[in-house]
Amino acid sequence: MRKITVLTDGWHFLKHDMPVEAAMQYASQGEVVSLPHTWNAVDGQDGGNDYYRGRCWYVRCLSAAECAGEKLFLEINGAGHTAEVFLNGELLARHEGGYATFRAELSVDPADKNVLAIAVDNSDSDHVYPQKADFTFYGGLYRSVHLISVPAEHFELIKDGTPGIKVTPVVDPESRTARVTVETWQNAGPVTMEVAGMTQTVETADGHAEAVFELENVRLWDGLNDPYLYTATARLDSGDEVSARFGCRTFAYDAQHGFLLNGRPYPLHGVSRHQDLIGKGNALTREDHQADMAIIREIGANTLRLAHYQHAQEFYDLCDENGIVVWAEIPYITMHMPKGRGNTLSQMRELITQCYNHPCIAVWGLSNEITAASAVNDDLLENHRLLDSLCHRLDPTRKTVMANVFMLEIDSPILEIPDLNSYNLYFGWYLGELSQTDEFFDEYHAKYPDRVIGFSEYGADANPVYHSSRPERGDYTEEYQTLYHEHMLHMIEARPWLWATHVWNLFDFAADGRDEGGKHGENQKGLVTFDRQLRKDAFYLYKAAWNRTEPFVHLCGRRYVNRCEERTGIKVYSNQPEVRLYVDGVPAGVQAGKTVFRFEIPLSGEHQIRAEANGCSDEMVIRRVSEQDQSYVFNKAAAAVINWFDADDYDASCFSVGDTLAELRAHPHAGAVINAMIEKASSSRGDVADAVKDNPALQRMMGRMTVLSLLKQAGTDEESIRQLNRILQGIKK
Repeated sequence: MRKITVLTDGWHFLKHDMPVEAAMQYASQGEVVSLPHTWNAVDGQDGGNDYYRGRCWYVRCLSAAECAGEKLFLEINGAGHTAEVFLNGELLARHEGGYATFRAELSVDPADKNVLAIAVDNSDSDHVYPQKADFTFYGGLYRSVHLISVPAEHFELIKDGTPGIKVTPVVDPESRTARVTVETWQNAGPVTMEVAGMTQTVETADGHAEAVFELENVRLWDGLNDPYLYTATARLDSGDEVSARFGCRTFAYDAQHGFLLNGRPYPLHGVSRHQDLIGKGNALTREDHQADMAIIREIGANTLRLAHYQHAQEFYDLCDENGIVVWAEIPYITMHMPKGRGNTLSQMRELITQCYNHPCIAVWGLSNEITAASAVNDDLLENHRLLDSLCHRLDPTRKTVMANVFMLEIDSPILEIPDLNSYNLYFGWYLGELSQTDEFFDEYHAKYPDRVIGFSEYGADANPVYHSSRPERGDYTEEYQTLYHEHMLHMIEARPWLWATHVWNLFDFAADGRDEGGKHGENQKGLVTFDRQLRKDAFYLYKAAWNRTEPFVHLCGRRYVNRCEERTGIKVYSNQPEVRLYVDGVPAGVQAGKTVFRFEIPLSGEHQIRAEANGCSDEMVIRRVSEQDQSYVFNKAAAAVINWFDADDYDASCFSVGDTLAELRAHPHAGAVINAMIEKASSSRGDVADAVKDNPALQRMMGRMTVLSLLKQAGTDEESIRQLNRILQGIKK
């Protein structure tokens, strides 16, 4: 009989490297911690890019009761990023990759003192991914650790962290039939398998057993509508048993109609998720995962991109149960490492082996923005071909996909490798205009009408303390974030051929190298704050568009209380067809429409604003003030509105910062000024600047932008902008 013991308590943590013999001496000393645990819960989230990255130890004595059983295995469900397992000083296993399950067999004597010591290392590496990315690489035993006791005759536990059982349903949605193949791996004996009340006993051959079950009147796993799950169970005569839940469904992809679930169009609209939480890092509990899923269901997403690595099995389970279609990927990200090919392949093997049975998973992600800091060369292409081939060999039932960085040329040969592609586009935030997203996809779809394309990342940072009645890119206001997402939502709805779209990101998350938008160590593109306590206004835009089962109305700008204009805009999001607005209890307007409702009211003092829609209501207070509230402004030095074209001394026959970068560079004198300025700025930006300089597509995008727009986005102070403008005003066009 299989017995699983969760090793939560009794661990002693040592935050420095030492030989295993020295670490074992701390089996009853040092800092006592419980699992899950990360040593970067604080310093990995406070900015500075100086969080501790190194080799640390977790040490624990095993009791006689814990060591009971014929065969004993240690299961580690996540150790960031490299781990070595020692028992009584003997090295039993080494694992490279911070996000997958791995196991080691333990040979123990219950009568002796058995000391378990696990070295975990998240320091720099030239071959273990990830090494360069916009998120914190937490170190630690941040998922559960188990002891698994099994009989001598048992199902496989070691190879690639396998669950020991593999279930493949081949479904015909029209006839509602399914052919379900169940496979197991074990070291002996006949295997009794059961699916939907049907039982077969099959013999083992070369450690493998297989049975096929024919199901009629199948209840489909049908996304949010009905995520029905079956269970397959396998037993050995020894008493060992494994089981797996599975779903009967079909996924298909069409270049003109997007994603199809069970043979019908099923537009995939959703969000991305990182596995961390403020104050806890990535050491999440089951309750934390459940809380995240509740927010995902609230917003109405039907797909998730689980970035940028294998997530906890508990969370894939939640996606199965809730009907969420998942993009699962490995952390092959940003920078290709010539020595890392083997690690990408091993991490992909583990991802597919461990997650194969989850019906929620639709695609295997080969890489993310891998050309951001790497050239598209033969080694990079070969690595992707090998990954793609491995995916199809291990799982012929699913497609492969890549998330491509926005400056990757659409005719790049790397786009021909996976079955599907998606792009990460940030026009209207990092550079360019919002409309360039529309142009990009239309150009791609026109040039490659037979290719399936999706939208894997898009977003704009917002700190909920910043507000403006005239929001603009780079101001970190909630108001600009809502305008950005309103545009993107409309863009997506007009292009049903996009196979899937994923907002970046559902939650703010830790990126310790960031220091922007009034916060240290956070990426603030989330629709929900890092602590999950505040839903930004943009959250309710998507809830209004996607959640059709829970009537609601939401007033935007509730944190924008102090306003200095005579008339002010009031924006409402709702999934109802009509909204009524009241100011101080008096009707102020009625609008019919969809998702976004806009009103304008006079502002004279303090006002109580109320919105109503189909029995739902929301309220807020705003007030008129004489001057702009500076606490709402992120970059106060550059907060003034700069209008170069109303000034008496402005000469339209000369260049200015109002001209585009391309226009200025086309002139020898003006171009020399601009290029000198860019060269000076680039000297402090390292590989980011090199990526811009060496990328023709990115150069073309930037060329369409005004220099003023580029400088304001970069946070350049007003006086420096004025000085450059004075120089350009001295150069005739």
